[in-house]
Amino acid sequence: MAFLFKIQPVALLLAVESENWLKNQPPQAPSFRQLLRGSTPPPCMGQSASSHLLSQSRDFTADLPDECLALVFGSLTAADRRACSLVCRRWLLVEASCRARLSLHARPSLLQAVPPLFARFDAVSKLALRCSRRSASVGDEAMALIASRCPRLVSLKLRSCSDITDAGMVAVARYCPGLRKLSVGCCCFGANGIDVVLRGCLLLEDLSVKRLRGLHDSAAISGPVAGVTSLLSVCLKDLYNAQCFAPLIANSPKLKTLKLIRCSGDWDPLLEAMAGKVPGVAELHLERLQVSDRGLIALSARIDLEFLRLVKTPECTDAGIASLAECCPRLRKLHADGWKADRIGDEGLTAVARRCPGLQELVLVGVNPSIRSLELVATNCGSLERLALCGSDTVGDAEIACVAAKCHSLKKLCIKGCPVSDQGMESFVSGCPKLLKVKVKRCPGVTPECAERLMASRSGQLSMNVEPVDEGPDDEQRTVAAIEEVEIQESNSGGSSIEQAVATAGMIPTSWKRRCATMKMRTGLIAARRNVVAFATRKWSSHGSDYSTPGQR
Repeated sequence: MAFLFKIQPVALLLAVESENWLKNQPPQAPSFRQLLRGSTPPPCMGQSASSHLLSQSRDFTADLPDECLALVFGSLTAADRRACSLVCRRWLLVEASCRARLSLHARPSLLQAVPPLFARFDAVSKLALRCSRRSASVGDEAMALIASRCPRLVSLKLRSCSDITDAGMVAVARYCPGLRKLSVGCCCFGANGIDVVLRGCLLLEDLSVKRLRGLHDSAAISGPVAGVTSLLSVCLKDLYNAQCFAPLIANSPKLKTLKLIRCSGDWDPLLEAMAGKVPGVAELHLERLQVSDRGLIALSARIDLEFLRLVKTPECTDAGIASLAECCPRLRKLHADGWKADRIGDEGLTAVARRCPGLQELVLVGVNPSIRSLELVATNCGSLERLALCGSDTVGDAEIACVAAKCHSLKKLCIKGCPVSDQGMESFVSGCPKLLKVKVKRCPGVTPECAERLMASRSGQLSMNVEPVDEGPDDEQRTVAAIEEVEIQESNSGGSSIEQAVATAGMIPTSWKRRCATMKMRTGLIAARRNVVAFATRKWSSHGSDYSTPGQR
């Protein structure tokens, strides 16, 4: 059975604690650590070989309490736990009694397996039911049976369980009053199913609703309860008619995290309603929403944000960012995706730099900051540890050199799609002494040789990744131009290869074979189309001459 004891080092550390319980064992009995390592001590003086073999065949883990064995099982991976449960009947029972997390494939056949399955795993507190979107799932009967077998359930995840209706969620609310986390995705029940859980599970803290199909019928929607006093986090994603959850959000006084992602409707009224009722919001995610500076300004006057994420919200400008910075000096993380609309820039970043000195993470995507605002952020925000600059046309070598000279606490840096070259990156040889990781992507001016020099200068303490640049539009235009130049030569010389044409242009594009085949196909189609047009033109002109001079036939 030695192969069954190949467990993680964490389990070994926990097993060492159980050795204190075995102090009264005979001297020839191996310790639990030795059993785990698959080694046993040699026979003692005066001990026969047969008695030594008997001691080796003895299961010394039988003297270990079930609680210690459960601690060891709790540190194993799922595969190791399954292997250990097959050793003996005792290990099977102990492993089942200490398993708190269970993930099941929620097909209709699960209904027959529920009684024996949950008779074995009677301590499950976190349950996930997952199914494929294209297949049938468990229904209300199975959901009610599962809920009745899991009275201690605190976390429930439902993914693509299309056959569970409001009746199944009523069973969850009835049998699992201690539920604290509910996450549903791609299910077919509506707001009434969420409502019954909110009313029956008064300890619910985390609610995540994604792609709930029952919300599409606006006539069947009755909004959830006005508010839940225990609710701490709400996530709404890819929802139609998601405005029915607005009363729930606006009347949850303990709400800390709010994530609204790709939900239809105008959300400024919700942010305005939250201003006086939900003062404890610390984390706000707004992505692809109809929200403007009006909602941000109203919300920022009454809360103290620590994490703000604005992704592709074109109606949010520097005015909203500046208002949040003025009222939220404890801001630690700021993610802004300006969508290259030039509505978020230096003014907003300047306000953040002046009013939020504790900023630790700054991510700018599609934003064009100047060296003035970046220098102000680097100077005033001495705790900045993570910085990402993506798709910024104004971030060049001078801006990167400013970051290297001013950001003394920076540990992680990401640069993507910016006009940065090796000259700017060389400034990190002496700058940012705490820098540990750098990632550069789609920056044609930065070469792998520069990355090697930087890592060598840091004595192996810096990890730097430079991803190669794909073939850009200019390179593709050069390829097409080279092909068009030799197209006539191909017909005259008997078909010279496209590879020679591109080689003449001095290019080595990425994934050359696939692109070359595509170009060959394009060239063939163009030539075929030209031949068809020329043939039709000649035929039409010949017919036209015949019809114009009928007497000459």
